[in-house]
Amino acid sequence: MEFFNYILEQLTYKENQPLIFNTGLFFVMFVIFYAVYIGTQHLKTFRVLYVLAFSLFFYYKSSGIFFLLLIASTVWDFYLSIGIERCRSEQKTRRFLLLLLSLVGNLGLLFYFKYSNLLIDSINQLSGNNYSHLDLILPVGISFYTFQTMSYTIDVYRREMKAERNIFDFAFFVSFFPQLVAGPIVRAKDFMPQIREKLSLDKTEMGMGIWLILCGLLKKGIISDYISTNFVDRVFINPTLYSGAENLLAVYGYTIQIYCDFSGYSDMAIGIALLMGFKLAPNFNAPYQSLSVTEFWRRWHISLSTWLRDYLYVPLGGNRGGSFGSIFFILVFMGVFYMLMPGMLLLIIYAVMIVIGTLIFFLGKEKGRARFFNYLNLMVTMLLGGFWHGASWRFVVWGALHGGALALEKLIKPITGKINKYWPVKIIGWFLTFHFVAFCWIYFRASSFDTANQVISQIGTDMDFGLIPTIISGYWKVFILLGIGYLIHFYPPRFENWMQKQFIRMHWSLQSVAMAVMIWILIQVAGTEIHPFIYFQF
Repeated sequence: MEFFNYILEQLTYKENQPLIFNTGLFFVMFVIFYAVYIGTQHLKTFRVLYVLAFSLFFYYKSSGIFFLLLIASTVWDFYLSIGIERCRSEQKTRRFLLLLLSLVGNLGLLFYFKYSNLLIDSINQLSGNNYSHLDLILPVGISFYTFQTMSYTIDVYRREMKAERNIFDFAFFVSFFPQLVAGPIVRAKDFMPQIREKLSLDKTEMGMGIWLILCGLLKKGIISDYISTNFVDRVFINPTLYSGAENLLAVYGYTIQIYCDFSGYSDMAIGIALLMGFKLAPNFNAPYQSLSVTEFWRRWHISLSTWLRDYLYVPLGGNRGGSFGSIFFILVFMGVFYMLMPGMLLLIIYAVMIVIGTLIFFLGKEKGRARFFNYLNLMVTMLLGGFWHGASWRFVVWGALHGGALALEKLIKPITGKINKYWPVKIIGWFLTFHFVAFCWIYFRASSFDTANQVISQIGTDMDFGLIPTIISGYWKVFILLGIGYLIHFYPPRFENWMQKQFIRMHWSLQSVAMAVMIWILIQVAGTEIHPFIYFQF
């Protein structure tokens, strides 16, 4: 009876113990799941239903009753997409209204759960009222699967793919558990053809999958969690208690922490999917080696940056500058963002941008107008990208900083393009890019604008570089792991490829030992508290 109760307890959702990749419970469940999965590899329909059931259970263990919301969103987009495809070419209005229904349904749920209380706060600040917050819990991964289903519906609307007629296959695509709660954001036209393919795994794919899982565990479970708990979180909770040097080192610490956390999850997701015979595109490519902010966004969270490019930036007009409709869209959304944000400075900036934009539009040359609105397209894309990350204006500021940097790089590209082949320029470009990105992470990590300003103030006014050796010696374990994190990130790709090949060539028994050793180390360094992945909150 006690054993039965124990099993039942493990199968029940617990808010403070979500099922995540770097827990022993997940590995036990995955081993059991995988044994059945491999044993039934020739039964395609059973395999689809089996993975779908496990994916829904995984989401239930991660987000509780909200797995019903996932099912509802799946059914909603499945039937609307079929309706969009069935519309004849002359039924443009009907097709557009069905697309609009899909977008409103998806974005409406996302806005309700994620941004309702932010809207209430903004209304309270503007009106002086004191409306109470709604008692809402953000469903884990809602931003990811919302973007995923939106891209599918839009692709069907654009006639870039056929609408899926098998609801179980479509539900498999939406709920596929390795990437469900924190990406990578998968495109239906890349993933769905793999669902019914014959499962065939060779030694290289199996070895590569295990290698990626090991890398993810090292990054997330050991490096990210340890430096977060033992240094970064302490400083960011109350920056004024720490010197400028400690605040600066905490910024460097968070810079590698968020990379190890998110890329670690992506590695595990891609590795687990590969063990199941599914190929997901890489989501990170050594982003801190970038020589410009533009290059950074080609290397960081690739599935999101390409999504924003294809489904927001290009429709706005992209490099072409955009039509009057996209200009109107830009001004309206920027107005909403800036007018809701507190502070007269932002209102003044918005007013100046409208005046400049209006003058350029009516008085400037055609090429100049296109270039200006190209910059605005970049800015709005990054503003909305920042807003997607979290229900706080800090994320909008983070997005605005990156949008401004992208626009500035486009502006000076005629100059930098001629000199960036020289190695001193490359070094300067890397140095500026890395520290700009690290500075922006302050707004991403801080719990409020006041906290972010305190970190910046401590670094600017209370800096004593002579304290750094003392700080490092006091937190030597933290800085050893921090150094390992940066070393992993910056070692040459050919060295990484060599290590991958050596691991793949190993006998499966040695690979299993490596996995067991990694799990043992993870248990030794992990505390009693579970550390969810940073991007679970998005």
